[in-house]
Amino acid sequence: MKDTYILAIESSCDETSIAIIKNGHKEISNIVLSQMDTHSNYGGVVPEIASRMHIENITIVLEQALKEANLTMEDIDAIAVTYGPGLVGSLLIGLQAAKTLSYVYNKPLVPVHHIAGHIYANNLEKSMEFPLIALVISGGHTELVYMKEDYSFEVIGSTLDDAVGEAYDKVARVMNLSYPGGPKVDKLAHEGTDTYDLPLPLDDDSYNFSFSGIKSAVINLRHNEEQRGNQLNLPNLATSFQNRVVEILTKKTMKALKEYKVKNLIIAGGVSANKGIRERFSELCVQENINLTIPKLEYCTDNAAMIGAAGYYAYKLGRRADLDLNVKATDKLN
Repeated sequence: MKDTYILAIESSCDETSIAIIKNGHKEISNIVLSQMDTHSNYGGVVPEIASRMHIENITIVLEQALKEANLTMEDIDAIAVTYGPGLVGSLLIGLQAAKTLSYVYNKPLVPVHHIAGHIYANNLEKSMEFPLIALVISGGHTELVYMKEDYSFEVIGSTLDDAVGEAYDKVARVMNLSYPGGPKVDKLAHEGTDTYDLPLPLDDDSYNFSFSGIKSAVINLRHNEEQRGNQLNLPNLATSFQNRVVEILTKKTMKALKEYKVKNLIIAGGVSANKGIRERFSELCVQENINLTIPKLEYCTDNAAMIGAAGYYAYKLGRRADLDLNVKATDKLN
């Protein structure tokens, strides 16, 4: 059987990444050029700067990806590209590069949803087993997805406001931690004690999430403590905040596994790198006899390898786009 090589492009935020994936699961090359050091000067991603840096980096990253793989464009079977959701300016750079390669080399253009990419990052670890529940947690997304087979996505719950990664970064700013703050909150959470009375966010029977309330509770807590002349205990605050987040994520995810009678769980997205979340889910899945898969740390954050992994299955299913394909800042997973 002939091998299939997918060249994938990811530029939805502040990473310029191009990868070549063989048969949907083997990484041949995966170049990721991060802009984090630049945006850390501004306390977060500046969309206009991100777009300009993508323009500067995209051809360099392409050359490196092909060189590392020891392949040429003639060896590539299809071009997979993130069309959304994400920052419009950033997405446009990656999409324009993909369209150009598709046109010049007469290769099929395969559109890939960013969240599908995060889910299929797990396929780079081992073949996903179905049916499964996917918990997607990142800076812009918090979703529970039921999959009965490859490339079948049923979103059963999502965030009503702030995504979990966004809440981490906002709480980090309240704590005067530098960007990116999420990993720093996670680190502090392993040093403190749960002493602050924070609410459990959207503790209801749905599969939806809401993190704006706990974010506001942290802001109010800081204000009240300052009014009293008290100093916040940052490790304890981080522990209290993370414990509530982990509790609601695990509670709703484990409920979904039981109600959908599923024994396979995958966790995906940038926040899946969080140590506290990984530890608690690992404990619960052992107790409940659930097969848990979480990507390697390098596949948690945005990268093109995950887009290539998802793009392979989209390609095999005949999903194609023409040169009229446009980007989408927001888009439902389907």
